[in-house]
Amino acid sequence: MLTMLTSRRLAVVPLVLLVALLLAACGSSSKKSSGSGSGTTTTASTTATTAAAACSKGGLSLVKSGRLTVATDQPAYPPYFEDNRPANGRGFESAVAYAIGKQLGFAPSEVSWVVEPFDSSYAPGPRRFDFDVNEISITPERARHVDFSSAYYTAPQAVVALKRSSAASATSLSALAHTQIGVQIGTTSLDAVNASIKPSKQPKVFNDSNDVVRALKQGQVDAIVVDLPTAFYITSAQVESAEIVGQFNAPGGDQWGALLAHGSKLTTCVSRAVDQLRSSGQLKQIQDRWMGAAAGAPRLQ
Repeated sequence: MLTMLTSRRLAVVPLVLLVALLLAACGSSSKKSSGSGSGTTTTASTTATTAAAACSKGGLSLVKSGRLTVATDQPAYPPYFEDNRPANGRGFESAVAYAIGKQLGFAPSEVSWVVEPFDSSYAPGPRRFDFDVNEISITPERARHVDFSSAYYTAPQAVVALKRSSAASATSLSALAHTQIGVQIGTTSLDAVNASIKPSKQPKVFNDSNDVVRALKQGQVDAIVVDLPTAFYITSAQVESAEIVGQFNAPGGDQWGALLAHGSKLTTCVSRAVDQLRSSGQLKQIQDRWMGAAAGAPRLQ
């Protein structure tokens, strides 16, 4: 009797297991069907968490462990750097570099600066910095040898005139309509003059930037149009008797990005930091302080 009972129980167990498995399968299918949206949300959240973890301070791939090494050229001109001291946090690109560092988890005392000549920054070869900020335009040619972060600045055009010139007092683009303007051939500045200022006099076109500056000094033109970074350099280092009349948005503005070694594991994290600074409004605040009217370049409408 005992043997028969035991045999029956053993025979019943597989049947019970089969029913349980069928019920579990149905329940699982039902949950997947009703919760597909939740699954997508969970995946997105997981991806974001993974990206944040990859950019955590302890997980970054750095040239010097525990320190963020930033490069720029020497000398470092205003308004990008003040007093030729990138480490003081003053000036547009100095402030941007420290803001990126903060997003990555670095205190100012954990940021080191090194000198890197402009031309060698994007040349092939190893890098002794984590990223470089030096008004470096993002171009396909350079991107073959180095990485760039998301753009942290798009350079507008600017009008430069001698301080004694009547053009120096212009407060709008229309006030420059009858001005004799000089530009360099083949530049976006020539397009900007024709598209935005629409002068009554044909702009004088010169072969290179030196000819443009010489024409301004000698009074061959009333004003010149160049991109804003060049305007700052001209008025601070080349023609002290000239001033920036104003800046204006025009087609063909150059985008600047932080430069990194080609294939750097840090590129995504620096881009992420720049994007966060932009979305929070902090990048605009830095730009307005150092690249706006405070830097001597009011906007011309």
